[in-house]
Amino acid sequence: MQTPGSMIQDGWLNGARRAPSPNHDARPAGVAIDLVVVHGISLPPGRFGGAHIEQFFTNNLDFAAHPYFHGLREQRVSSHLLVRRDGELVQFVPFTQRAWHAGESSYGRRPRCNDFSIGIELEGTDDIVYTRSQYQQLAAVLTVLQQSYPGIDPARIVGHSDIAPRRKTDPGPAFDWRYLHSLLSSPASHPTAQAED
Repeated sequence: MQTPGSMIQDGWLNGARRAPSPNHDARPAGVAIDLVVVHGISLPPGRFGGAHIEQFFTNNLDFAAHPYFHGLREQRVSSHLLVRRDGELVQFVPFTQRAWHAGESSYGRRPRCNDFSIGIELEGTDDIVYTRSQYQQLAAVLTVLQQSYPGIDPARIVGHSDIAPRRKTDPGPAFDWRYLHSLLSSPASHPTAQAED
């Protein structure tokens, strides 16, 4: 059985498929990781599956593939992890590095959340319920992160809308925070959730 420390090696989560993104840089020296930001993404909006999210985060998106993509042409963004609808984990940036997921943001009057946070994208939208597999996988990942980075307590697991409220709404009303916290407090039990199977 793996210990929590062995679940992350050189900033990479064991069990996650790697799709390295060039969109990252070094965290400021001496800054501890003590925040997790949960996002929601679908490309194009409301459409699930396919490779567009991964292509976007790795600068390989074909902008001619859909009219919506033209507005993304100048963006260079990434996340540490993506949790797909079926629970598959894809990692783009090692946790030791600063992924470009939060944008202009602040938490507790502290700006530049990318400096001290881990960004986790869920494949979804603000108004379509997330899947049970996503909640279970997210809870498992958060448990490992909390054990590896002790500054991440439950109060410091937030949505993108919490750190950039004037710009962002994700993961949105469809995300069931109570269910996530119930999984974190009792990982062995799986209470009824507002989630798709």
